[in-house]
Amino acid sequence: MSLFSLFMKGGALMWVLLALSFIAIYIFGKKWWTLRKAGSFDPNFMKDIRDLIHDGKIKSAVALCQKYDSPMARLVEKGIDRIGRPLQDIQTAVENIGNVEVSRLEKGLPILATIAGGAPMIGFLGTVTGMVQAFFNMANAGNNIDITLLSGGIYTAMITTVGGLIVGIPAYFGYNYLTSKISDIVFKMESITIDFMDMLNEPAGQAKAAQDFSKKA
Repeated sequence: MSLFSLFMKGGALMWVLLALSFIAIYIFGKKWWTLRKAGSFDPNFMKDIRDLIHDGKIKSAVALCQKYDSPMARLVEKGIDRIGRPLQDIQTAVENIGNVEVSRLEKGLPILATIAGGAPMIGFLGTVTGMVQAFFNMANAGNNIDITLLSGGIYTAMITTVGGLIVGIPAYFGYNYLTSKISDIVFKMESITIDFMDMLNEPAGQAKAAQDFSKKA
């Protein structure tokens, strides 16, 4: 028996599971590509930013952030835009943009998590309804029970459970993989925030940057 014929025997819920599998593949592929780009980061970035700010080249530092276009770079850019204000205000602004970036990275993951948990349940629902139908037919058959027909109905009912697991298990592993990648990026963002605030706390660099910012304002 071919996979297609097994799929067709699974009934309408198999089409639901097929649709969920396509959605899961789309979300995983899109998020994988997004996180791959977001996670790539030049280790010399903060050194270059530090040199530019210490030299008072605020516009050049902003341009460098815009060139990289990553969550870490956008955090630093927001902090640079606030140079000249109290350090607490700068840190608050950086933390706020950090929360926005994390929300952007996590977009779509709840759907993938729902598919990972929901697909096996949908498959189990198909199996339960199939089993109910099989035993209903057995009850109506009375003494003329056909074991072959009964066993055929049971194995057909089990198909949706298999289908649900085939969709749910990869979605589960995919969700956890993407979550771990996001955790790595968040760690980098936190590290960059600490480095940036430490840099602003350096008296010479802070004074130089604030002086240059005031002149440009």
